[in-house]
Amino acid sequence: MKSFPMFFRTSGRRIVIAGGGEQAAQKARLILKTDAQIVLAAPELDEELAALVADGRAEHHAQALTPEAFSGAAMAFIATGCPGWDAALHGLAKAAHCPVNVVDRPDLCDITTPSIVDRDPVVVAIGTEGTAPVLGRDLKTRIEQMLPANIGGLAALAGRLRPAVANHVPRAKRRAFWAWVFKSGPRDAWVRGAEREAAQQIKQAIATSAAPGADEAGSITLVGAGPGARDLLTLRAVERLQEADVVFYDRLVDAEVLELARRDAERVFVGKHVGAHAWPQDRISQAIVAEASKGRRVVRLKSGDPGIFGRAGEEVEAARAAGVAVEIVPGVTAASAAAASLGQSLTLRGQTDTLVLATGTGCADAPLPDCVRHAGPGTTVAVYMGARQVDRICAALAERGFPEDAQIDVCVDVSKGSQRLLSAALKDVPELLRSEAIDGCAILLVRWPKRLAQISARPVFQSSSNLIAGLINESRTVEERISVNVRA
Repeated sequence: MKSFPMFFRTSGRRIVIAGGGEQAAQKARLILKTDAQIVLAAPELDEELAALVADGRAEHHAQALTPEAFSGAAMAFIATGCPGWDAALHGLAKAAHCPVNVVDRPDLCDITTPSIVDRDPVVVAIGTEGTAPVLGRDLKTRIEQMLPANIGGLAALAGRLRPAVANHVPRAKRRAFWAWVFKSGPRDAWVRGAEREAAQQIKQAIATSAAPGADEAGSITLVGAGPGARDLLTLRAVERLQEADVVFYDRLVDAEVLELARRDAERVFVGKHVGAHAWPQDRISQAIVAEASKGRRVVRLKSGDPGIFGRAGEEVEAARAAGVAVEIVPGVTAASAAAASLGQSLTLRGQTDTLVLATGTGCADAPLPDCVRHAGPGTTVAVYMGARQVDRICAALAERGFPEDAQIDVCVDVSKGSQRLLSAALKDVPELLRSEAIDGCAILLVRWPKRLAQISARPVFQSSSNLIAGLINESRTVEERISVNVRA
């Protein structure tokens, strides 16, 4: 970001608008949404601005401007319509150390006005740093449609009731309380116009010191972070991240995905990756259970899908053994993302009707699994964590009859900015990975269509078929001889 978004407090403060025409009126309309003291600095004012002064909504500064006119102001808008005069007034404001916005002169702006969605006290500001105002307005329109027109009233009620909540609801229960207010019954009632009913629900909950149905116990949610791109997360995954008190995450989880977590959530890097486990699995399981046992909402954030080579089973088992509620939120797995990046389907009707997800690197008891044992005509095999075992995998495919000239896709860092999509014949894949220095996060996609069945038939099978055919012919000859003798 080149500009940091934040909100200025306007209560009891002055905002100076230099100019008396339409540009100044546009800024005045915006600042009228606040409780600031508006100062209109210009020798003459148009009818709209003059009416604001007459109604007591603004004061008129008709004298010559000096730095003192801007001194102590929260901010200033320069909108005279004259480029030279605007530049001169900008200098006066800067001399008074006043943050300034000069209309249509981004090079002279300390501050910029965003597109605003106003549901006072709920305010959404959208900025593009002056690069794409049309996009900003489009986003504003979309958010306007998303937010109920009266949602600000619920926020205002919550603000008035916050002291009562602090006095009657224990601190450990407050987050769950407010989640119930804004996500459950009270919000539903308020949005449909039953504001009195919503207020009664909230006050009754305050009296009983807890929200109805609020779960005081901790929980564990295994969340699939997808292959990398944060816009591939599910809505449920984002929701769980924003509810979490603590997030345990792996090396492969992208930093942008972590930005979706609640700002004050604790983040714990568990550092797991193939070949170097800074946190052994049993330690991770113990840690997430320990945090949930304190009544905290724990998110275990895993790349891809937790249930596909993500060791979710061990963590679920640990949670259930401790009596902790556990949930799995699936994610987009790397094989699906790889095929999507290639613009291809993992299956093809009539050619590949079987999909196999396999791992090239196993556990300590079986570190070298036979990951292509199900490969054959009509299958697509996606091999995870296979880059370091590529020689062994390719040799096994060749042994099963996969044609040496058939192509294999190698998909690296799928959906990330560093994504690479490569392809090579079976015989060339090991050298490709070595030349490209690929030894980590890659998927090998092995498509074996049925049309390659004749090419991939192994000689031993052909020999066996010939042997069987010969035996059948021989038996037929014997039968014919017997038949002739009987007739004779």
